[in-house]
Amino acid sequence: MEGKAGNFKVKLRKKPRYIREDKCTGCTVCTEYCPVQYPDEFNQDISNNKAIHIYYSQAIPLITYIDENCLYLKEEKCRICEAVCQNEAIDFNQSEEIMDINVGAVILAPGYEEFDPRLREDFGAGRYENVITSMDYERLTDSTGPYEGHVLRPSDLKPPQKIAWIQCVGSRQVNPEGGNSYCSSVCCTYTQKQVIITKEHNPEAECTVFHNDIRSYGKDFERFYQRAEELPDVRFFRSYVSVTGQDPVTKNIIVKYTTFDEGVKEEEFDLVVLSVGLNPPPNSEGLAQKFGLELNEHGFCKTNPANPVETNRPGFYVSGALQGPLDIPESVVTASSAGSQCGELLNYRRGDLSVERVYPPEKDVSAEEPRIGVFVCHCGANIGRIVDVPSTVDYALTLPDVVYAQEQLFSCATNCAEEITDMIKEKELNRVIVAACSPRTLEMLFRDTLREAGLNQYYYEMANIREHCSWVHPKQKEEADQKAKDILRMAVARARHLEPLEEIDLPVDKRALVVGGGVAGMTCALSIAEHGHHVYLVERDNELGGTARKVHETLEGLDVQAFLKDLIERAYRHPLVHVYTGAEITASAGYIGNFTTTIQSQRGPAEIKHGATVIATGADVYTPTEYLYGEDERVMTHLELEEKIAAGDEAITGAESVAMIQCVGCRNEDRNYCSRICCNESVKNALKLKENNPDMDVYILFRDMRTYGYNEDYYREAAGKGVTFIRYEPEQEPQVEPGKEEGREVLKITLPDYVLQKNMEINADFIALAAAVVPSAGTREVENQFKVGLNPDGFFKEAHVKLRPVEFAAEGVYLCGLAHYPKLISETVSQAYGAAGRVLTLLANDIVTASGAICEVNENKCVSCGACIDACAYGAIEFQETEAGVMAAVNPVLCKGDGLCNAVCPTGAIQLKHFTDEELLSQIDAAVPEKAAAESKGIAI
Repeated sequence: MEGKAGNFKVKLRKKPRYIREDKCTGCTVCTEYCPVQYPDEFNQDISNNKAIHIYYSQAIPLITYIDENCLYLKEEKCRICEAVCQNEAIDFNQSEEIMDINVGAVILAPGYEEFDPRLREDFGAGRYENVITSMDYERLTDSTGPYEGHVLRPSDLKPPQKIAWIQCVGSRQVNPEGGNSYCSSVCCTYTQKQVIITKEHNPEAECTVFHNDIRSYGKDFERFYQRAEELPDVRFFRSYVSVTGQDPVTKNIIVKYTTFDEGVKEEEFDLVVLSVGLNPPPNSEGLAQKFGLELNEHGFCKTNPANPVETNRPGFYVSGALQGPLDIPESVVTASSAGSQCGELLNYRRGDLSVERVYPPEKDVSAEEPRIGVFVCHCGANIGRIVDVPSTVDYALTLPDVVYAQEQLFSCATNCAEEITDMIKEKELNRVIVAACSPRTLEMLFRDTLREAGLNQYYYEMANIREHCSWVHPKQKEEADQKAKDILRMAVARARHLEPLEEIDLPVDKRALVVGGGVAGMTCALSIAEHGHHVYLVERDNELGGTARKVHETLEGLDVQAFLKDLIERAYRHPLVHVYTGAEITASAGYIGNFTTTIQSQRGPAEIKHGATVIATGADVYTPTEYLYGEDERVMTHLELEEKIAAGDEAITGAESVAMIQCVGCRNEDRNYCSRICCNESVKNALKLKENNPDMDVYILFRDMRTYGYNEDYYREAAGKGVTFIRYEPEQEPQVEPGKEEGREVLKITLPDYVLQKNMEINADFIALAAAVVPSAGTREVENQFKVGLNPDGFFKEAHVKLRPVEFAAEGVYLCGLAHYPKLISETVSQAYGAAGRVLTLLANDIVTASGAICEVNENKCVSCGACIDACAYGAIEFQETEAGVMAAVNPVLCKGDGLCNAVCPTGAIQLKHFTDEELLSQIDAAVPEKAAAESKGIAI
C-alpha cells in the first residue's frame, strides 16, 4: 500500500477458489464424494471436513471452495468433484490474482484470536481429553456443530452430566507467564450463556462456574447473570482453581479449589470448560508494519483515547476486536462509527459510485387464482435436525392452491434467494411462502426476492418453523414434525387471501435534530454536520457539556476538561450546527424523514423541521440516602471526590485515610443493573490520591471489581501501590457511623472479613460513594414526545441489542451516550459516531418508503366513538369531517401497523391491511382439523 488519506493505492492478492461462483449452487454434492478428510478448523478440529467444502453453514456467498488439502492440487490425482458437479462449477485452471485498487480510507477489522490455554500448565489443556476451551464448547452447543448441537465429551462421546467452567483463562493473569494482564471483557457473559444453553439441553446437568469477579457490566447483563445463577443445580463459586489430574478409568477431571469454610477441596467433573480470553489477531504485528500503525503494549491497535476508532495514521480506522476485547454490540457500534468517520473524510466523493437499484415492472396478478409456492428451509441443522423437511415439503403439495414446493439448505443465502426468484417466474407463482425462521430478521429479504421477480412483495408469507417449532421442541421430533405442518397449513390458508399493497414514498428532510448537548450529542452533531447536513443541537441546561463537566481525567490520562472545551468550541464554530441551550422541547410530531419539533430556549420559541432525530439526553447520578450521605459532609459521591482532588482540596489530599464504597444505589431491587463506570472511577480516584499522598490509606469496598478491558491494568497498579480492596456481599453491607480514634474524628466502617471469619473495622477520614448512574430526569418526557421505548431500568431501549444497537424501533430516531446506558467517555464517543453513521444512511436518501401494511377505516361501520384514537400510540388517527359526518381517519404515514386500534374498535370498522379479519380467521380455521374444531369451543392464537 502507498499513498495518503483520501488516495491510497492498494495491491491485493486474491487466492483461487477453484470454483466458478456464478455456477456453484452450494448443493455440496461434491463434498459428499470428496475422499480427503482432515480436522475442521471452524469446528475447532473436533470433527472432520473435506478438501472441498463450504467454510461454515452461513457463509456468504454460500458456495464451496477447494483448499490446499486437495489431492489434485498436491499430487494431480482424483478430480472426483469435477466429475460429480452437474453445474460444471469446478475450475482447476483458476490461479492467484493480483488486484490493484484505489481507495480513500481503510477500515481494519481482522477480529481476534482465542487464547491458547496450553500455554498454562495449571489447567490441563492438551494433557487431559475432557478439558476443552469455551470455543470448543460453543461449537458443541451449536446446531451446525460437530454433533448437531449435542454436547459430547471427547473421551467417550457421552453427554457430560457434571460440568465446570473456569474463568479468566488467559486473562487477568501476569504470573505465571503466558497469560494476559487485561480482562477480555466477554468471558463472564458468554459462560453464563453456555450455562443457560446447557440447562436447556439437559435440565439435570450440574453446572459450576469458578470465578474471581463476575463482570456483568453491560446493558441487561446483570439480569442475565441472575438468570443463570438462579437455575437449579448451578453454582457460581468465587475461588482460584487448578486442574490437578484425571481419574484413569472414568477420565473425569479433578479440580482443586479453595473455600472460606472448608479450606482446600478437590472435586471431580465429567467435563471442564476453560473460558479463554481474547488475544490480538495473529497478523496484527504484520498489519501494523505493513500500514505504519502503532500497537499498544498488549498487541492490539493503539487508538486515540478521545476517538477509539482513530489510529495514528490518517485515513486508517479500526473496528471490532482489533482495538481491544469487545462484545458483539460494541463491535457493531464501532463498525458504524468507523463508517461515519470514513464518510467525513470522503464526503467530497459522496454519490459518485452509487447505482440505483431497478426492479422489474410489477405484474398485476390480483385477478388470477392463487398459485402458491412453498420453500422449506433446513436452516443448516437448526430446523433440519428436528423437523423432517422432505416430509414437510411433500405435505405442502397436498394443500389447496400449492402448485410448487421444495426444500432449501439456507433460504436466506444468495443462491437460494435467487432460486426463489427463478421459480416464481418459471412456475408462474403468485404467492410465496418460506417456512423458515423469524420474519423479524428476514422478512424484508424475502419480500425483496419477490420484487426481483416482478411480484408485489405483500404476496409473501413467512411460516416460522424455527423459533415456533424446532427450537422449542428439540426433544419432541414427531410432535415438531406435526406442528411444522400445522404452521405451514395456516400460512397457506392466509396466503390464499393476501392482497397487493402499495407503499408510500416520502421525501427526506436533510436536517437532523440532536437532543442533548453532552459529549455524545456534540460528537454526533459534529459528525453529521461534517457530512454537509444542518444539525440542531438542543440542550436543556444553560451550557453544553453534560456529565463530563464533572469529570477531569480518564483512567488513560485524557484531560477531559480540555477535550470538552475543544468539543464545545467546535460545536459553536461549525456553521451547520445550530445550538439551543436552556431549551425545552414542547412538542414533536411527524415521521421518518419528516419531523417537526417545537422548542422554547434562551433564543425564544422555534419550530424545527428535520428528517432524523438523535436522543443523547445523558444521565444523572443517584443521590444516596445510605451511609450518612447528606448528613455528614465527609461523605460524598465519587464525582464529588474527583472534583475535590482536581481542585487540590488539602483536607482530601492530606487525609490519613479515604474509603470508597461501590454499588451504592444499584445492583439492588430498585436498580437491578451495574452502572459500569463506577469501579473505574474509584480506581482512578484511588490512584490520584496515592499519587498526591503515597502514605494515605485508601480502601475500596466492592462486590465485584468490574475494571473490564485494559482498565484491569490500572486495578492491578492500584493494588500494587497499596490500595486495599475489600469484598463485601449485599447481605452484609458495610455499616458506617461517626466515631473517634485516638482523639481524631473519623467515620467507622464495619464489615465482615470472609477470610478471618469475623468483623473488621476501618477508620476513614472521608468516604466516597460510587453512586449509581440513573436515567436523566427528562427521560419519560422524551419517551412520550418521540414515541420511543425504555428498558426495565428506565434507559432508552434500542431496536435490537446486536443488529441495531443505536436505533429505536421508531423509524428515524437514533440513540447514543449515557441515555442508552452508562459508559466510559471513549465508548460514548464511539457510539455517538455510530449513531451519526446510521443517521447519515437515512439522510443520504432523497426518499424513504413507508409500509403498505397500515390501517384503514370503513366509514360505513365507524360510529365515531374515538376508541381507536385513544389506543393509537403514534397519533396516527384523528377525527375528520366527511360527507357522512365526523369519522375516524388514519394518517398512512404515521401509522405503524401495530393493530391496537383493531382490537378496541367495537364495530370492526378499522382493519389492518395485510392482517385482515379474513386472513387471520382463515389461519384460525386451518389451525384445527375440522373434526377437532367441531368439538372445540374456541381457540386462542
